[in-house]
This record gives sequence, C-alpha cells and structure tokens, in this order.
Amino acid sequence: MVDFIAILTFALWLYLLLGRGGFWLARERDDRGAPPAPAQWPSVAVVIPARDEAATIGDTVRSLMAQDYPGLRVVVVDDGSSDGTADAATSAAAGAAERVSVLKGEPLPSGWTGKVWAQKQGIAAAMAARPRYLLLTDADIVYEAGSLKRLAARAEAGRLALASVMVKLACDSLAERAFIPAFVFFFQMLYPFAWVAKPEHATAAAAGGAMLVRSDVLEEAGGIDAIRSALIDDCALARQLKAEAPIWLGLTEQVRSIRRYTDVKAIRAMIARSAYAQLDYSPLNLAGTVLGMALTFLAAPLLAILSSGWAAALGAAAWLMMALALQPTLRLYRLNPLWGLMLPAIALAYTAWTVESAWAYLRGRGGQWKGRVQASPGSAS
Repeated sequence: MVDFIAILTFALWLYLLLGRGGFWLARERDDRGAPPAPAQWPSVAVVIPARDEAATIGDTVRSLMAQDYPGLRVVVVDDGSSDGTADAATSAAAGAAERVSVLKGEPLPSGWTGKVWAQKQGIAAAMAARPRYLLLTDADIVYEAGSLKRLAARAEAGRLALASVMVKLACDSLAERAFIPAFVFFFQMLYPFAWVAKPEHATAAAAGGAMLVRSDVLEEAGGIDAIRSALIDDCALARQLKAEAPIWLGLTEQVRSIRRYTDVKAIRAMIARSAYAQLDYSPLNLAGTVLGMALTFLAAPLLAILSSGWAAALGAAAWLMMALALQPTLRLYRLNPLWGLMLPAIALAYTAWTVESAWAYLRGRGGQWKGRVQASPGSAS
C-alpha cells in the first residue's frame, strides 16, 4: 500500500507539472505579449462596490483618477457602510467630482449576495453613458499609471468579453509571506490561466479585484442578475461570459491590493468564507478534496521522512517537484525559495480551513463578510 501511494503521489506531480496547462510557470501576465494601442480608446466606466472601506477607497479612487485614460468615469456604490466610506470616496474625488459618482446603496434584497447587488446598482448608473466596457473592481485596489490602457488594449485586440488580472496581493507580514503565494498558486492550479484563454476549453475563471467586461456581451448573457446569488462571483461571471466570447486572465504587478492580512486569523477568515462554495456545498466534493490534498501535498513529505526504499525516494522526488513548482510564484512575490519546502504544511492549513468553511455553512454561518451571512443550507444555491 505504501508503495502504491508513493507511485500515485509521484504520478500526480508529473501530471501537474507536465499536463495541466503549465499553470505553475506563471507565464500569463499583462505585460507579456501586450498588443498595440487601438486606434481609439474604447469608453470605460468603473464600478466599485464598497462596504466599510473608508481605509482604502480613497487610494483606489485616486489611482483611477490618475489614469491617463480618456473619458474615464467612476461609480462608487456605498453598500450600507458605517465607517464613512462615502465621505472618503467623495473626498478622494475632489477636483474630479464630475467624473466620480458616489451612490447610496439600496437595502439588500433576498436572493442576492451583497457585492453583486452593489455591482448591479453601479452598473445601472454607469450604463446611462453606454460605455463599451465596465471595469468591475474592488475598493482596495490601486492601479499604476497605464495599467487600465494595457488591459483595454488586450480586450480590444482579442475581442474579449472579459479581461481580468489577478492583482498583486500584499505580501509583507509573516502570515502573508506564508500563505499568499500559495493562494495564488492554488488558484492557478484550479484554473490554469492558459486554459482560461482557450475558447475551446471549458475552464473559465476571473479574479474579482479587476475585471474589464464588455458591456454589450454582459447584457446579452443576462446581465449581472444571472449571478445574483454567487458567493464566488468572479468565476461565476467568467463562466457566464465565456459562453458568449473569449476571456483572458493573467497575473500583474501593476495592479495591487492594499488590503493587509497581518495575521493568520485574517487569512483563515478569507479562505473559510468561500471555500465550501467552491465545492458547490457538497459533502462528497469536500471528502474528495480532503483526500486529494492529502495525496497531492501531504503524502510526499511523510513518505520521504517515515518510509524507506523506493517509497521514500518517490516521496522525496514529489516533495522536490512541488517545491520547484512554487518557485515562479515565489519569484513574483520576491520571496525566499525555501518557502517551497513548506508547501505541504501550508496546504494542510488550507485543507483545515476548507473543512472549517463547510462546518460554518452547516451551522448557518457560511460566507460571512462584514456582518453578513451569505451562505447557509436554507439560502445557498
């Protein structure tokens, strides 16, 4: 049995390195293969849902106002904030008030998640000007100069329904250094970016921090209403839009999140909020995930340390392969390569948080975000 597990674990890593779209190479980036600027820049309206984001919304609005992009307009939807988010957004727009609208969000109706409901209201306001694209972005994202043009040029050249970037996450605290690169790595493993870009491939994904969406394609696909109850709204939107036209997802260093995760508890809450939703709230999928994570990440170091002979050698080889696979993501975040050897322990924590996510859901406390419970056995679909 030990030899069989060793062979299976080694085979899994051979497949991941050679047969899963080269996800670990982190090659899909917004500054690689960038198309030339279009003859005329398409119109873009930005929609920012914001709930208790006074600490970050100002930086987000200011970074958008600093973009050298003609006619750019911004709609901020204050989703029931209690910390002065609307005032912070209005203050940040000083000197460009004609280009920034701050709306007071309506109460959340049944059947909607909070973010998607706020997006719907922002989209309705933005569409009055009939922009070609909607930039759906979060209230903790800052854009370096030229990043929006780079994204728009790619969307125009590829006639994309959706162009999205996995924003560069903050990675300064010990907790962030331990868990953030692995988060990006796992996301790429689940949704290989090269497969996302292939129209013939079923894989569809987006990163909700920064999504440039063709407004007419969104309308044809049923609008944002089609994902009203989605907790993982970005990937749900990607599936909706890829059925209509090509999409693209890549990494970036030009668009950054300024949300900080100063301790493990904060990262744990981020993962546990939606991990069980990723599994379609299925106990069978949960069991399969736990088994899969154990075989893929935990078996290798245990075999290398506790067994002998071929089993130990194959376990050590698989452990080395996973450490090497994490290196491109570690380089993106400019971290010590030795973090790659810690991937089994990091994966164990992610597995535990996924189980915790299922437990929270069963107790009627799933999808918690800033005072809202958005997933429970009676409400999730």
